[in-house]
Amino acid sequence: MEAPANVADPHAASESNRPVPLLDVQRGNRPLLDEIQQAISQVCDSGRFLHGPEVTQLEQSVAEYTGAAHAIGCASGSDALLLALMARGIGRGDEVICPSFTFFATASAVWRLGAKPVFVDIDPVTFNIDASQVEAALTPSTRAIIPVHLFGQCADMEAILALAGTHGLFVLEDAAQAIGAGYGAAKAGAIGDVGAFSFYPTKNLGGFGDGGMVTTNDDRMAQVLRIMAAHGMQPRYFHPVVGINSRLDSIQAAVLNVKFARLNGWTTDRRTNAGRYDELLADAKLDQNLVLPQTARGCWHVWNQYTIRVPEGRRDALRRHLADAQIGSEVYYPQPLHQQDCFRHLGYREGDLPETERAAAEVLSLPIFPELTIEEQQTVVKRIATFYAGKQYAAA
Repeated sequence: MEAPANVADPHAASESNRPVPLLDVQRGNRPLLDEIQQAISQVCDSGRFLHGPEVTQLEQSVAEYTGAAHAIGCASGSDALLLALMARGIGRGDEVICPSFTFFATASAVWRLGAKPVFVDIDPVTFNIDASQVEAALTPSTRAIIPVHLFGQCADMEAILALAGTHGLFVLEDAAQAIGAGYGAAKAGAIGDVGAFSFYPTKNLGGFGDGGMVTTNDDRMAQVLRIMAAHGMQPRYFHPVVGINSRLDSIQAAVLNVKFARLNGWTTDRRTNAGRYDELLADAKLDQNLVLPQTARGCWHVWNQYTIRVPEGRRDALRRHLADAQIGSEVYYPQPLHQQDCFRHLGYREGDLPETERAAAEVLSLPIFPELTIEEQQTVVKRIATFYAGKQYAAA
């Protein structure tokens, strides 16, 4: 990795006035547009907009990439979670353990089936579900655990799988942010019973709209997942179960096939950017003010997000300071799920999940997309440094 320039280098001063977006999907898409348009044209010429060979190709690629025996395309990452729970028969009266510090779809999939999400606190270092607290949340109604591989890093799957094995629980990996993430010798999506992926445009492998994938090593589960995603229909016009309409269309698959060939390179770029932030922030001694993200032992982080902690109640002031310089940042997530209005009747109170609540008040994600330049990262770090050196810090 190229050595970072000094963040105080006057030769980089001209870069400090340039906007730095949080995300720039067009910067990644633009070099591929001719190839993507050709792939889309082939779908249009064939007329096979659903169940086309492009979908089969992507399913095979994702299965091979993750090490799963099966990959089943669907309409979104949210549907991937829903389909997995449906295929397992999760429903009314069941409880599913999941983190509160995650995107809404993790818990909404549980709720839509009439089951109850049971929220567990997170590990403050990885932001993932704290496996040591899962056992205390078990009840006779517990049927499943959904570990979320948040920000691109796998949860503590060894501990979760051991607990699930003891109690006969279904393990659904929410890998929406973690395609390619590693846990020991295994990859996200092939560790638990089922994995759920999202191809939302801002993901590490993002399409031109919604799309998702479900992975599993269980032959019977794969068959049920395909049936569930096609209205519960098998054979045609006969419905042994009530499913949903959730298909990955051929155009989205065509786009994703073009991009899939670049995924490893993009992952390398994200990892390089994360390492450079670590160095730049440490060189500027900002690691004394901030808490930098860490990779757990044995994990391969794919950095969907580079998320720092800004303690002492200064997160929002720092974010405003960055925004004033047209530097993008985001808070994933400002309100934990157990405190959302739609789940208040579950009875959680402030302080029930202290690490989750503290993370929601402190986290700030910085730009880390693959095409981010060294100069842009220097600009981000310089602007953070001016915050801690200036009046904004004292007044925050």
